[in-house]
Amino acid sequence: MSAPLANTRGVTRVLILADAPVLRRGLLSMVNETAGMQAVGTPGEARRALTLAESARPDAVVVELGSGRAETLNACRDIRRRFPQVAIVALATSEDAAVVNEALAAGVRGYLLMNTSPTLLGWAILAARAGRTVVDPQIRRTEGAEAPVAKELTPAVPLTRRESDVLDELIQGQSNRQIGRNLFISEDTVKSHVKAILRKLGARDRAHAVSLVLSARNPGCTCHSHNTLTPAEA
Repeated sequence: MSAPLANTRGVTRVLILADAPVLRRGLLSMVNETAGMQAVGTPGEARRALTLAESARPDAVVVELGSGRAETLNACRDIRRRFPQVAIVALATSEDAAVVNEALAAGVRGYLLMNTSPTLLGWAILAARAGRTVVDPQIRRTEGAEAPVAKELTPAVPLTRRESDVLDELIQGQSNRQIGRNLFISEDTVKSHVKAILRKLGARDRAHAVSLVLSARNPGCTCHSHNTLTPAEA
């Protein structure tokens, strides 16, 4: 791809590090198709992390955390030491709590599974830049007490079961239309549930609601909300 451009105000510059060429191309498209983000430099392997980061000067780095986990985490540590302001988000294959904790200890601030949505990837990058820690909500559903995300946000007025289902879909970055399809309800019903969720959580919009939930589920993260990623469809 072309040489990195000069920093543009409001644009998050993202460097992609992945061993598999197919994954690199897929991540390149996901980043460039996300509003306010731009892939910079030449996508490459984790072993070239410092060289690529030095030339691209990114705001965030997305890394593949697969079979070569030890080498990739060493690269993450190197990036954190050399560029402490750069946010690191990992796309991983493991749901093991010990692996998640190992990645967080290495300086990773976003830990997502490979099947993540472009919306959740973009949100995780923004959250990581703000100093928060984000762990894929799919892991929260499968891990036990040792998972690094055991805390839940408890609204004053409890969510109904259906509202909780809709909230889970929101966290996955789904649109109202897709939520309706997934839950077999109308789009207008989805909108009503979203409005109720925002009211009960005291959230300004969908992105703020997701921010509140993810922040509550991640101990030790700071709580600065973002409202620039997910459109307020309610």
